[in-house]
Amino acid sequence: MYNIEKLDNKGRGICYVNNKITFVPNTLPGEVVELEIIKEAKKYNEAKVRKYIKKSEKRIEGLCPYFGICGGCELLHSSYKDTLKYKKEKLESIINKYAHVKKDIEIISSDNELNYRNKITLKVVNSKYGYYEDNTHFLVQIDHCLLAEEAINSFIKDINYLNIKNGEVTIKSNYNKELLIWIKSKDMVNPDIDYLKNRHKIVGIVLNDKSLVGDTLFVEMINKMLFQVSYDSFFQVNRSVCSKLFKLVEEEIGVDDTILDLYCGVGTLGIVATKKAKKAYGIEIVKNAILNAITNAKINKRDNIYYMLGDVSKNIAKIKDDIDTIIVDPPRAGLDSITKQTIISFKAKKIIYVSCDPMTLARDLLDLQEVYDIKTIKGLDMFPYTHHVETVSVLCRKTIEK
Repeated sequence: MYNIEKLDNKGRGICYVNNKITFVPNTLPGEVVELEIIKEAKKYNEAKVRKYIKKSEKRIEGLCPYFGICGGCELLHSSYKDTLKYKKEKLESIINKYAHVKKDIEIISSDNELNYRNKITLKVVNSKYGYYEDNTHFLVQIDHCLLAEEAINSFIKDINYLNIKNGEVTIKSNYNKELLIWIKSKDMVNPDIDYLKNRHKIVGIVLNDKSLVGDTLFVEMINKMLFQVSYDSFFQVNRSVCSKLFKLVEEEIGVDDTILDLYCGVGTLGIVATKKAKKAYGIEIVKNAILNAITNAKINKRDNIYYMLGDVSKNIAKIKDDIDTIIVDPPRAGLDSITKQTIISFKAKKIIYVSCDPMTLARDLLDLQEVYDIKTIKGLDMFPYTHHVETVSVLCRKTIEK
């Protein structure tokens, strides 16, 4: 029998087996369990519960039949309030340990605790649809997802009519409950389009990178602003928290600022910023996202944003203007060393760092503190009931005495 002492950064319980740290999914602090070791590494074990000897009084049961199997929703056995507390403590611990900064970090909650995701990706194996079990290629068939929006769950009930044998399918829904479907498959795919379009508001179905029917993009709306989003363009998965993110960014922009928006995607944060700023530059590597961004600037009546297609690290030095505020929203890998050094060389008065990975954020904050003070760090619960948490950090350039 083993006692679960606390949760790790991935939402797994931690106990010790023969003095070796052991990670156990689907457990809570204070629980006593019998374990089965499923992986032994030099410094740690991974295990699964064979039997619960004592369950936590805080455990919540039965919300989802796939919990603990499909690899998502690591925290669905906790109350929403407890998940926010966990994320606050997790963020503060990581930032303190790796960025050497002690902060009381506010966590901004999601308006929707469930049914918030406007995008999911399902695997398809032998005409069966579902998620992979965590760290495996074992398919867990599903007929709904508690995190997905209503329009997506409605479509899942008819997903067999896509007639995919093997591959994966990404389903996006927008504010108007319209759907954009992206199929990746090496097989012949012949969806029953008439049936699906009669039952769902399908804007388009894309097979690999070509339109099978309809459009390859749709329109999303946040804070009364409209954004064109292609099938392969990034957009935040939680509309309500995205709205709050936009407001946080807008609050930090000065009226006469020139903005540099790195990893700009479909242009959302730069468009939000230029509601006040005088000018912005955006850099993004995904071609369709840049095309979306150019259109989105026009839709939102911004004629003061200039976009560049390409890798940020290879193109950032091409910006020769004086930059007041830099917005970065990088992938989970964070900022590479070249980009960080070039950012520092701009001598911008402010950096707004949007991150989906606290570990790489902490690494980058440590490096940027060479010339920047960390003004605020706020967590946003973009991904309720998972261990993931979005952050917005505001850094102000230090005043260096001559």
